Amino acid sequence: MEERLETELISIPATPRVSSTPEIQTLPGQRSPRKVDGGGGKLSWTPTSFISPRFLSPIGTPMKKALVNMKGYLEEMGHLTKLNPQDAWLPITESRNGNAHYAAFHNLNAGVGFQALVLPVAFSFLGWSWGIVSLTIAYFWQLYTLWILVQLHEAVPGKRYNRYVELAQAAFGERLGLWLALFPTVYLSAGTATALILIGGETMKLFFEIVCGPLCSSNPLTTVEWYLVFTSLCIVLSQLPNLNSIAGLSLIGAITAIFYSTMVWVLSVSQPRPPNISYDPISVPSFSESLFSFLNALGIIAFAFRGHNLVLEIQSTMPSTFKHPAHVPMWKGAKVAYFFIAMCLFPVAIGGFWAYGNLMPSGGMLNALFAFHSHDISRGLLAMTFLLVVFSCLSSFQIYSMPVFDSFEASYTSRTNRPCSVWVRSGFRVVYGFINFFIGVALPFLASLAGLLGGLTLPVTFAYPCFMWVLIKKPAKHSFNWYFNWTLGWLGIAFSLAFSFGGIWSMVNSGLKLKFFKPN
Repeated sequence: MEERLETELISIPATPRVSSTPEIQTLPGQRSPRKVDGGGGKLSWTPTSFISPRFLSPIGTPMKKALVNMKGYLEEMGHLTKLNPQDAWLPITESRNGNAHYAAFHNLNAGVGFQALVLPVAFSFLGWSWGIVSLTIAYFWQLYTLWILVQLHEAVPGKRYNRYVELAQAAFGERLGLWLALFPTVYLSAGTATALILIGGETMKLFFEIVCGPLCSSNPLTTVEWYLVFTSLCIVLSQLPNLNSIAGLSLIGAITAIFYSTMVWVLSVSQPRPPNISYDPISVPSFSESLFSFLNALGIIAFAFRGHNLVLEIQSTMPSTFKHPAHVPMWKGAKVAYFFIAMCLFPVAIGGFWAYGNLMPSGGMLNALFAFHSHDISRGLLAMTFLLVVFSCLSSFQIYSMPVFDSFEASYTSRTNRPCSVWVRSGFRVVYGFINFFIGVALPFLASLAGLLGGLTLPVTFAYPCFMWVLIKKPAKHSFNWYFNWTLGWLGIAFSLAFSFGGIWSMVNSGLKLKFFKPN
């Protein structure tokens, strides 16, 4: 038995499944097999080629084990990533002790949030059929592109693409990749942070009104002041140094998101529906307005699946070796996270539209729950629901802001060639928080902002990963894989342009309606 096991152990290099040396790099992102001799077809010499069954056969067992261990060590050395010393100073990569649990927490915190609460708004313009079909297609489409990003994180041996922009540069070129990816990823992070300030501040105001009731003072805080309170809390929590340090916050955000998503739709469907409810799409005076409303609604659905700008960053917090690559725990955590994401988004969208139909307020489910059932549901349940939303928004703000913090600090460290001090790091985060606060005060229309965000950032989730797969993995031309990814990529670009126009129209329309509106 021992002899048979030893034979199997030392025969590993002969199996086609595992290469005994790193693959040779040719063009960026392209793999090629090891060279062969012109005549005999034997493999050329490599650092571990002398450790073969033929070479080991006359050697005793202790020597065999030592050489096999040496072979494993050489394999690991060949797999070692060329590290950038600057990475040890930046929030995304300074800690690499992540695991599948952290990946599940972060992905769930990034994937479920306030965007689920405005999905019934999209359904009120799309109706049952288009709403369900669009939501289903978007879910499986983004799940496929998520898998692509996880696989491309270490597409080239000895290289880890720790950030979305780095992978874009590897696929599209240094300059073009920077232009294509930097704006939408930063815009997605900053836009999401702004929307979180809007929904978080308004929810804190509703929570205070429910808890305080008639005992409230005669001069309550205005909506803008509640935005400021929420922003201040976000800035305090943002002082945590890196992505792994906020794993506990992501866990809290994930749990609270699941709970409040479930509570919102359960409370809504358990109450009598409002009178004069209709499930026909909201009618608008002209065809052009109907078209733009339809496109804006699709943009809201696309925005519900934001979070792909964080996939590579989350995976970069994990250790990776030849035998234990980072994509394995990352994909395990992502699958668990997106199962729960589906369990949250679909019931909220379908249950919310069933409960309120085209009477759904533009602010989403929380506004509808407060407007229609504030006297029917106990104050304790409503207050708990709103408090969970506040906790979730506070947690989501941290993970979506981390890539922006990383960009600020990367610019600073590259200029000074030293890590950021505590004061410099805190200064960056305070300034960023208040910039988002001022943007939120200037654009207080959440549903329209969600549509525009979904349109402008859609390529990050639905288009770019497909192009990256073709350009880096290089599938055979005119194969199914080649056609499939090119088609999905160009469809994503077309949808992005269309949804952006719809979001801009909706923002202009909302701005006209809010011309004489002043937050109280």
